[in-house]
Amino acid sequence: MELGWLLAWGAALLLGLRVLMELSAAANFALRIGLYSVLCVVGSALAAPVCVLVNGGRSVKNMRIIKAVVKSFKYFFGLRFEVKGLQNFEVEGPAIIVSNHQSILDMMGLMEVLPDGCVQVGKKELMYAGSVGLIIYLGGVIFINRKSTSSAKMVMAEVAKTMVAENVKVWVYPEGTRNCTGDLLPFKKGAFHLAVQAQVTGTAPVAHGFLTDFLSSPGKIKVEVLPPIETKGLTPDDVSDLTDRCFCLMRETLFRLSGRPAQVKDSS
Repeated sequence: MELGWLLAWGAALLLGLRVLMELSAAANFALRIGLYSVLCVVGSALAAPVCVLVNGGRSVKNMRIIKAVVKSFKYFFGLRFEVKGLQNFEVEGPAIIVSNHQSILDMMGLMEVLPDGCVQVGKKELMYAGSVGLIIYLGGVIFINRKSTSSAKMVMAEVAKTMVAENVKVWVYPEGTRNCTGDLLPFKKGAFHLAVQAQVTGTAPVAHGFLTDFLSSPGKIKVEVLPPIETKGLTPDDVSDLTDRCFCLMRETLFRLSGRPAQVKDSS
């Protein structure tokens, strides 16, 4: 009898949640974010011991395992990814990859296109995010203290040496923080200083539509990898122009993917 009541209450709860999702876009989004957060925690907890057993601890090689786990999340939400320009990641040697940053959901789009031998740059606070912090640590994420400019510069200088010595690609969000306005925030120049300092090729992938398409099921999210921008031969004096060029290129693509006309905006 108790089991029957439990099943009945469970069914009623699921039905109520479903009705709430249909009636309220805010509730729909909140519940989906909740499910996504649960998937991140559970997926990280399951993947962490696999990373340790397979690769012995912290290693960029673990990103293959993390990528496989995160790519499965889309099936829970009925999402599809339309990826263009993936061949633009086929560059020789290390590279800086920059992309816009809309929300915590960006991770699903990132993993759809993430090339092998690529690590991300993230804020230091992520290290303390439970099993999620553990898995991104094992994946080789480079942590910086955004509150300390001198500390961040020292870390990025070491990154420049490491990416050349170990032939890895580094993924950076040049806006510096999450931005769901539908436009780009002004780019910080750290990633572009890094590209010039290491004399590598910079590429600019653009992810679009998470906050809108995440509400619909099935939804389609567009991700486009733009042609690489060569930085070999550039000097620190060229960083501002490089930043502006990348900003304009990414912003134009972002608006094109969303079907909206881009307005003039200063990147500085």
